[in-house]
Amino acid sequence: MTYTAEVQFKFDATWTPTYGTSFADDDFVPEEHYLITAPAADLNAKQYFRLFEKFLLCVGMCPQSIRSGAMSLVFNDMVLEDEQRKVCDEYELTMDEDLRSKFEDWKKAEEEFARLQKGPMGTVIEED
Repeated sequence: MTYTAEVQFKFDATWTPTYGTSFADDDFVPEEHYLITAPAADLNAKQYFRLFEKFLLCVGMCPQSIRSGAMSLVFNDMVLEDEQRKVCDEYELTMDEDLRSKFEDWKKAEEEFARLQKGPMGTVIEED
């Protein structure tokens, strides 16, 4: 048995001029048609997001808005905190709630490093 699948993203836009306007603006295209297709039999979630990202770029979205939209799928009130933390671990991100403890850990590490730099009887070892 053979399985084939295709996913399509389609965008059609036309502009109908009103009285007194024309297509004289060089920066404007009066009609646009985009059709992005890809074989979908074996696409994973990241590949679907890459494909959708290309579609959003074609229809005029800026990369920052696309990234913000993708992050809003994870970091919103409807997603469990445990699921959000899994994503943070995967991408080495720190949640706001964890900043205080990270800062405290950093302070302890700095104090330990300063203690290790001291020589016998509290003298500071100088490097030549």
